[in-house]
Amino acid sequence: MYLEKIHLVNYRNIIETLHQLNPNINILLGYNGQGKTNFIESIYILGTGSSHKNNVDRELINWQHQKALIRVLLKRRDQDLKISLLIDRSGKKAEINDTPLARISELIGNINVVLFSPEDLNLVKGGPYYRRRFIDLEISQVSPYYYYQLQKYNHVLKQRNNLLKEIRDKKSDDKLLEMWDQQLIETGSKIILKRIKVIDKLKILARLSQRQITNGSENLSVEYDLSLKEVLGDEEQTRLIFKHLLTNNRKEEIKRGYTLFGPHRDDLVFKVNNVDIRKYGSQGQQRTTSLALKLAELEYMKSETGEYPILLLDDVFSELDQKRSNTLLNLIDGKIQTFITTTDLTTLDNLKQDNYSFFQVEKGVLTLKG
Repeated sequence: MYLEKIHLVNYRNIIETLHQLNPNINILLGYNGQGKTNFIESIYILGTGSSHKNNVDRELINWQHQKALIRVLLKRRDQDLKISLLIDRSGKKAEINDTPLARISELIGNINVVLFSPEDLNLVKGGPYYRRRFIDLEISQVSPYYYYQLQKYNHVLKQRNNLLKEIRDKKSDDKLLEMWDQQLIETGSKIILKRIKVIDKLKILARLSQRQITNGSENLSVEYDLSLKEVLGDEEQTRLIFKHLLTNNRKEEIKRGYTLFGPHRDDLVFKVNNVDIRKYGSQGQQRTTSLALKLAELEYMKSETGEYPILLLDDVFSELDQKRSNTLLNLIDGKIQTFITTTDLTTLDNLKQDNYSFFQVEKGVLTLKG
């Protein structure tokens, strides 16, 4: 898949831009604060329904205007799509081929995107939230059913946590917990089992990527660290284990006022040559692992959809050494539509692909260069 054309109006500092895009590589060059990341963000929003930078819709609109528009023409293997997103003070409204969507979440899965930015180093060295978000977003883009279950689970979890606090404060009865327990167990078990299946695929792809980047010197393993501790791959068995933990730890959960078990408490563990690199790895190993995981994400999405997603590289070459940069460029050349932001073209000196578009970005204006 690739974006053929993009039209932005009053999006952050980009007042208006309309450009034909290269199906291979698009380079955005400019100083910091000129609008390069804003451009990347607009594509990301169409793929995921929300920004990777913040959740305040109003901030996506240029401060001098009341509305912002993102519109693209997308070429997929089996169809062409015109996707539009209008943002105003009431929120976001989306259309596909001029047909309004009932919910913004229906955008997910039409444009598959993988974003890699300096902040993605938190994927390895940050808290569990970053790793759960990584796996959830990856699965959601290829499985609308998983995204639905995830939304349902988060709603149930919020209601259950509120009830636990009320019980602790003597404002409610613990008998009401049974209803929320059942819903939490049902949706949570589906999420856990889907994650297990995907991680089993991802760990193979990530190991291959890590070995490729390091010339075979590093073996990466990806492990799913479950709060349930024991899941046998059967949904009924998973439900029984989940229920057992909730029942046996009820007093402790009421005391703390939040749910102690479930997919919201899970984590991923990354080991290189059997060493936990979050705790003991060098910065170079952590960066290599982050890159390997993103490359594995590309391959996983292709295996599920039959085509590569769009790759968004936001200032990552300033964080990668020459060897890792070359590996990444060699892998994307000619087969993945990629958007690269940079402040210095010398970081792309080893770009072998001669079919690319180069945009100068200054004060929100994108100018296509020869």
